Amino acid sequence: MSAPEVGGRTVRRRRDLALLSLGVFAGIAAALLPVFSVIAPGAWTIGALAGAAVMLLSGLAVRFSRAPALVATVVELLVGVVFLTAIFGRSTALLGAIPTPATLASVSTLFAGASEEIRLGIAPVVPAAGLAFVLVAAVTGLAVVLDHVVLTARMPLLAGVGLVAVSLIPTIAIPADVNVPAVLALAATVLFLLRMDVRSRTRAAAPARRTGSRVWGASATAIGIAAVSVLVTLVAVPFLPQPALRFASGTGAGFGTTINPNLELGNDLRQPRDIDVLTLTTTGTSAPYLRAVTLSQFDGAVWQPDSGDTVTVPGGDAPVFDPVQVDGDIEVADWTTTVQVGELDSPWLPVPYPASAVTGLEGEWLGMPANRTIVSRSGSSRNQDYEVQALVPRPTLEQIRSRAVGGDELGDAVRALPADVPATIGDTARSVTAGAQSPYDALIALQSWFRSSQFRYSLDAPVEAGFDGAGLDAVAQFLQARTGYCVHFASAFAVMARTLGMPSRIVVGYLPGTRSGSVEQTGSVEYTVTSSQLHAWPEVYFRGIGWVPFEPTNSLGVPTNFASGSTGGQSGSATTPEQQDAATPGATRSDAPQLGDQDGTGSSAAGSNTSAVQNPTGPLLAVGGVVLLLLLATPGAIRAWRRRSRATLIREGDPVAAWAEIRADAVDLGIRAPDAESPRAFAARLVEEHGVDADDIGLVRDALERAVYAEDGVDPARGPALADTVERIRERLRAGASATGRVWALVLPRSLLLRGEPAPVEAPDPVR
Repeated sequence: MSAPEVGGRTVRRRRDLALLSLGVFAGIAAALLPVFSVIAPGAWTIGALAGAAVMLLSGLAVRFSRAPALVATVVELLVGVVFLTAIFGRSTALLGAIPTPATLASVSTLFAGASEEIRLGIAPVVPAAGLAFVLVAAVTGLAVVLDHVVLTARMPLLAGVGLVAVSLIPTIAIPADVNVPAVLALAATVLFLLRMDVRSRTRAAAPARRTGSRVWGASATAIGIAAVSVLVTLVAVPFLPQPALRFASGTGAGFGTTINPNLELGNDLRQPRDIDVLTLTTTGTSAPYLRAVTLSQFDGAVWQPDSGDTVTVPGGDAPVFDPVQVDGDIEVADWTTTVQVGELDSPWLPVPYPASAVTGLEGEWLGMPANRTIVSRSGSSRNQDYEVQALVPRPTLEQIRSRAVGGDELGDAVRALPADVPATIGDTARSVTAGAQSPYDALIALQSWFRSSQFRYSLDAPVEAGFDGAGLDAVAQFLQARTGYCVHFASAFAVMARTLGMPSRIVVGYLPGTRSGSVEQTGSVEYTVTSSQLHAWPEVYFRGIGWVPFEPTNSLGVPTNFASGSTGGQSGSATTPEQQDAATPGATRSDAPQLGDQDGTGSSAAGSNTSAVQNPTGPLLAVGGVVLLLLLATPGAIRAWRRRSRATLIREGDPVAAWAEIRADAVDLGIRAPDAESPRAFAARLVEEHGVDADDIGLVRDALERAVYAEDGVDPARGPALADTVERIRERLRAGASATGRVWALVLPRSLLLRGEPAPVEAPDPVR
């Protein structure tokens, strides 16, 4: 084999390796696109892509030197350590890049910081140093693995599976609609890797001039696969059922549509995707709050879910609980609510208060008479369709003002407080309620104070201040910071009520849903409840009335108030928070039946505070602009690279490369170059229609024919002449093109979409 042939194969080999490395890099970039839904793009994105590029370039340099494949992986690992050290550990590193024992010791701190960011972060999380280190290290390591799989093991399909797995991680964490651009980008890169691998293998097995049809066949197959993938992505996937959000009850971590009984609702509320969990219709005058579990025992750090005696929920229309025992002068309303549960997987059943009968349930369910909640020992609320009858006490303002709180029938749990209650909690409670004429007026004063402009609803501030909880320390910090979400408002209200000697507890359930329609047969209104409406609120026990709910959470729900009997109104305010805060305690009238009507706009959803979520628009636009510029420059860069590669072959006297370059230049400038057209016909058309010199194009054409038919292929002696001729033909073609055509040829060269081999050569005419 001659030296030029060896050189040509070396160039092709290096080109294939470089293209495979480029495909791996593009695949990593495409797989990262879905990650931006949970991790905000920013400096870490640049660092991650830079780390991947450094790894792939290091491996490529080793492979160009023809060192053993294992050496490439070892070099990449060493370079990766130096790269990460230079970015995240240079303060403790030797020469700013070589890790020392102190550098290695700092890794555990970075991992701990990353874990804390993930646990408390609000998607999309803006990474600090810890999480940024984990992300950059993960992407850098992924580049090393994929480089080995694709370029060493030659298994691009396996690499494609890995890339798809990485891209699916955010979707598994937070189910969302299909990100079509990300899917298409990833599919394109995987198909590119497969195509390049097939081409390099085919070229290694046969001479270059005989592989054109095989490579074209591989390209056609790839295009077919891509078309099917696009069809499935755009048509089939949207019709598939969306995966349900899951949550490990009681862990306080994760993403979920369930009911956490441990008052760690912040993790549930701080989710970027809101889904419908149930719908309901009611015969009441407004949608009710739906309670699931109550918490009465408080040890100063944790509110514990209530437990106690249970009764079996009977089938048919038999009541589960006895009616609430109320004084004879208290009006009782009988309302029926029908609930259809969808994506809510919980052992606690959402029911309005105070339920007396629950019918239509599937499975075995138990009722807890002490708090009128329904629970299953082994079943789930998912897909349950049931009806709840509730007998609701409706006292007037005068009646509830005349009632004392507490009762002999209550246990000590609803009054108990630890001995180390911070003094500021009791002092604040007494200060806010000073001058109240009754327990009810004191509670209304507390409710109005929490809902005033002195407090602000926020899902972010508690995490930043370090009191994302419901214990005494969290309550004290909340009263100082005066910003938080429902857990903080409810816990502070309940603890302050107990410091005033009032029995109180916390309820976890759902805010009233948003009106979504009406049922023609019954005339009732349908409401939809979403996952972001998970909520906590306090209750206080009044003698002769029972447990009365209050709504201290600023800007959510509707504050509790009872109308004066002399006006003919009843209980439960439907006024806005602004109206309530301006009113004197207990003076507001409304026709709403109970705590929890909303303002009609759907704004009562817990978690509807959009300021709680970081806006990734700025970083995303910046990164998107850089990526767009890179994408726009990529076709031209690839074309220039291919031109230089062919120039090397042309200078070595390869007429096949010379002819391929002429055809590519013509295609880039919009000149037809069909595969079915022979070199002689194409050459004649270039002369007649585009002014190419006949001698120049004839020199290249004749050399091509001799290479094909006389097997007089590469001839170094004619290399300089071929190179000069190809350059003159290129300049003539460019001179004949429009300015717009030349720009398109530079920015979006169309020859990249065509195979690089010439069309079959016709036999030269013996009579000339």
